[in-house]
Amino acid sequence: MKQPRAWQRMLSGRRLDLLDPTPVDIEIEDIAHGLAFVARWNGQTRGDWPYSVAEHSLLVEEIFLRANPGVAAKWRLAALLHDAPEYVIGDMISPVKAAVGPGYGELDLRLTAAVHRRFGLPAVLPVPIKKAIKAADRVSAWLEAVRIAGFREAEADKLFGRPLPELVHRLEIRLRPPAEVRADYAATVARLLAACD
Repeated sequence: MKQPRAWQRMLSGRRLDLLDPTPVDIEIEDIAHGLAFVARWNGQTRGDWPYSVAEHSLLVEEIFLRANPGVAAKWRLAALLHDAPEYVIGDMISPVKAAVGPGYGELDLRLTAAVHRRFGLPAVLPVPIKKAIKAADRVSAWLEAVRIAGFREAEADKLFGRPLPELVHRLEIRLRPPAEVRADYAATVARLLAACD
């Protein structure tokens, strides 16, 4: 019996094997493009543009830096890339991830490791860095929930924890055309990569 196709043709021309991804098949242009067109919250957000995973990732990197002043550029890059696998597997909301089971998590881990290696990061991040990025991700989720996804603050507090005021002070949720977000995401990756050298 013929095996089902397990690869995705990328706009760069690369052919990414989703079950056995290699760093050589990963391009930032593909990641930036894919994430700029993937909507968070299953698209259930206010505004004229969907709130993209790329925009979310830019916000997480900003929150991560606020919470960890002076952190190395490579860890800021890791924060920016924290949802990078979603450029090919999409953004599943947490209840769906739980229902799908461990297969989704394993796929995500393989893609994450390949993305990390492609950009000079360890395949598996140090636990304190991973926890700090997750904390920034939860702050972003809280902010998104109350500002654009229709959650009441009390409801968001239960799901994500109430963030420290200094972490969210003057942070904006930006809804922009995908092409603009794509360019901003790619430029931020380039800037952080240059700072890592």
